[in-house]
Amino acid sequence: MTLQQLRYVVTVAEKGTISDAAKELFISQPSLTSAIKELENEMQITIFNRTNKGIIVSNAGDEFLSYARQVLEQANLLEEKFLNVKKQSPRFSVSAQHYSFAVNAFVDVIREFGGNQYDFTLRETQTYEIIEDVSKLKSEIGILYTSSKNEEVIMKLIKQNNLEFEELFVAKPHVFISSRHPLANREGISLEELEEYPYLSFEQGEYNSFYFSEEILSTIDRNKNIKVRDRATLFNLAIGLNGYTVSTGVISRELNGENIIARPLLVEEYMRVGTIKQKNMPHSRYGKAYMEALKKHVIDYAD
Repeated sequence: MTLQQLRYVVTVAEKGTISDAAKELFISQPSLTSAIKELENEMQITIFNRTNKGIIVSNAGDEFLSYARQVLEQANLLEEKFLNVKKQSPRFSVSAQHYSFAVNAFVDVIREFGGNQYDFTLRETQTYEIIEDVSKLKSEIGILYTSSKNEEVIMKLIKQNNLEFEELFVAKPHVFISSRHPLANREGISLEELEEYPYLSFEQGEYNSFYFSEEILSTIDRNKNIKVRDRATLFNLAIGLNGYTVSTGVISRELNGENIIARPLLVEEYMRVGTIKQKNMPHSRYGKAYMEALKKHVIDYAD
C-alpha cells in the first residue's frame, strides 16, 4: 500500500467516476483501475462496487477511505512542516444535532484554517446518523445529548460502535419560542401552559424511537405536533404559529436573531450534551481546534 494508491482511491471517491479521477490525476484509466485493484487485493476488501451506472463506494470502502484521508492528511502535514510544501485543501467534517454553538465553533475553525481553499462539512442530522457518521469516519466529531430517559440506549450504541463520549455541559431543559409568544414574559414555563401551542420537533426518519429524539420529554402526548428537518423551518414555524421546541437553552443571537428566545421549562430533567469520536483515535488539528472552539462557546454552561 502506497500514499499514491491512497490518493487514487480518495480522488475516485470524490469524482465519482474512474474517467474523471484519471483526468484529475493525469493518469490513464487502465492504469488507475489496475492500481485500485492491486490495493483492494492487498487489503482484501472491495472499496468500490462496479455497476452499470458507474462505481459506488462499498460499506468497507467507506471506512477504508476515512482512514485513508487521515493518513494523507498526516503525510501532508509532514511535507508542509519539513519540505515547506503547501498541499491539498484542508478537510474536516462534523455531524451534530441542531445546536447553534456547533455552528459557531465550525465558523471559528474555518476562520482559523480556511485560507483560499478548504473542504469542510457540517451535517445537522438525525441522532442515529450522527453515531453512524462518526463510526464510519465520515465525520471526525459528533455532537448529541443524553438524558435519564435515553442515556442507557445511546451510551450502549456509542460503546458498540467503538466510540467515546466527552461531556461538554449539562443543561436544564428550555423551550425555544418566539419573542412575541404569549408566554414570552414568563421566567419559567410549565408543560401545562404549553398544551395549546404546536410542538415542533426534528424528525428522525426510520429511527423515530423516543430514544433518538433530539427533544427531551418526547414521550409526552401532545395534541399539536409538527416535525421538520432543518432549524430554519422550525424557527419560522415557532414565529408564525407560536410553536415551541425543547432544547438546551443555549442560543445564538448572532445566528438566530432577536426573534427566538429561550425560557426554562419547569421540569425535573437534564440534558447532558457532549461530543463523540472514534475511541483511541487522536483528533486532527482541525478536530482539536473545533473542540477548543466548542468549549469556548459553551463555557457559561459548563460546570
